[in-house]
This record gives sequence, C-alpha cells and structure tokens, in this order.
Amino acid sequence: MRHGAHYPPPPHLTPAPSPTLNAAVAAGGHEHPMLVSVFLALFLPCAGMSAVFIVYVCLLWYASNYRTGNNSGSSLAIKQVGEKGLSVSELEKLPKVTGKELVLGTDCAVCLDEVEADQPARMVPGCNHGFHLECADTWLSKRPVCPVCRTKLEPTLFDDPSHDNP
Repeated sequence: MRHGAHYPPPPHLTPAPSPTLNAAVAAGGHEHPMLVSVFLALFLPCAGMSAVFIVYVCLLWYASNYRTGNNSGSSLAIKQVGEKGLSVSELEKLPKVTGKELVLGTDCAVCLDEVEADQPARMVPGCNHGFHLECADTWLSKRPVCPVCRTKLEPTLFDDPSHDNP
C-alpha cells in the first residue's frame, strides 16, 4: 500500500498573531513597547532623584528654621559669639621680648614662620609660648587664649601690680 497510495498533503499552518498587536492595529494605534521601556527607564530614576533632592532641601530648610529647644521662636545663630579678645591696654601689659629670649622655641604658631633673634616678640604669661609681636597682638585681640596650648589669659594677669603683696 505504500507504493501507490496517495496521502493528502499536510494542512498549511500559519502562526497566529499576538493578541496585543492585533488589538493595537485594530484600534488604529502604533504602539512601540521598546520606546516606552526606554522612556520609563530614563524618566523614573530622574524623577526619583528629583524627589529625594526636594526632600533634602526641605529638611535643610526645616532644620535651619525650627531648632529644638528654641522657646523664644527666633532662630539661634549656629556658632555662638565667643569672648572678645584683649584690648590694646591689656596687650601692652604682656611681656615684650626679643627672639633670642624666647624660652620654648622660636617658631611662631600664628604665621608658622621662625622668630629671628633680633625680632620683637611677645610671650604669653603662664605658658611662656612666644610669637612675633604683630602675630601675637592680632591673635590675642580676637581671642584671649594662647594659640599653641589654648591657655586662657585670665583678667588677674592685667591687674595693677601695685595692689599685689611683695
């Protein structure tokens, strides 16, 4: 039966089109799923980063305007104003020496230069650190502490020596 039998040809099979593609074509639209994916891949991270930045700026604004422990309603300065430095009359009461008379070294901690032997210098009483005269006067006129060890210059250093007992 094999030699003379005729079999019908197999049916011609065609693949069925995708339902989403059929729906888009039937509706008259042209959908580009790749473009939508690329757009979302670029847009969503940018939108997320923008949202995080806006929250950050709002938190900074909130922190600068509403401080905890502020009962008066006005905002406090971030850095409190410290003590005022020494006056000119108080600076004149500090010992003046030359560079060769400095006890604890000849390096000026204010300008980071060396105090030469013949240059005028100022020595801080109590700790005996020495500096160029101009450097020490500039520093001490802004803050009443030694630039090296932060020893505070007490007001008793500037009292009139005639009141002290011998």
